[in-house]
Amino acid sequence: MPGSTCSVTVTMQAQKEAPSDMQCKDKFLLQSVVAPDGTTTKGITSEMFNKEGDKVVEEFKLRVVYIPANPPSPVPEESDEGSSPPRPSVLENGNQDSSLLDAVSRTLEEPKEKSFETWSLISRLTEEKTSALQQNQKLQHELELMRKQISKKHAGGFSLLVVFLVGLFGILVGYIFK
Repeated sequence: MPGSTCSVTVTMQAQKEAPSDMQCKDKFLLQSVVAPDGTTTKGITSEMFNKEGDKVVEEFKLRVVYIPANPPSPVPEESDEGSSPPRPSVLENGNQDSSLLDAVSRTLEEPKEKSFETWSLISRLTEEKTSALQQNQKLQHELELMRKQISKKHAGGFSLLVVFLVGLFGILVGYIFK
């Protein structure tokens, strides 16, 4: 019903690899269409969501916010037969479940308060990462220059000291035999 709330449980598959920046990038695409009166959940088919002709399919992208479960998980474990009926979020008299509404309100307010802190932390860490990468590139460049200087010294063959000592030894030997 428009304006009502409901609780959705999504069981995610484990990721094969952790994201490089360790940030959640999961999103859901929520599609809605106008259904005829009296349509039941079993009457909803995938053909209803085809964008053909004059059909209007509304699409909304939902960002995922993970809320860790408390030690005794509030999510009931369902059997393979699916015998337990889904839990409604609206009471029989039409009032919304206040505890669920309070929990959702709290979880929406907390990220807003922490979002500034989070963004400042993210920007500071990004600046530190950029600085570390620049310093790493600078050190690699200096290391390459040092290697070139060392190779230039040894590229000429013998060092000047070795040539001088051999010449001095030759003069001494020639002077002795003379």
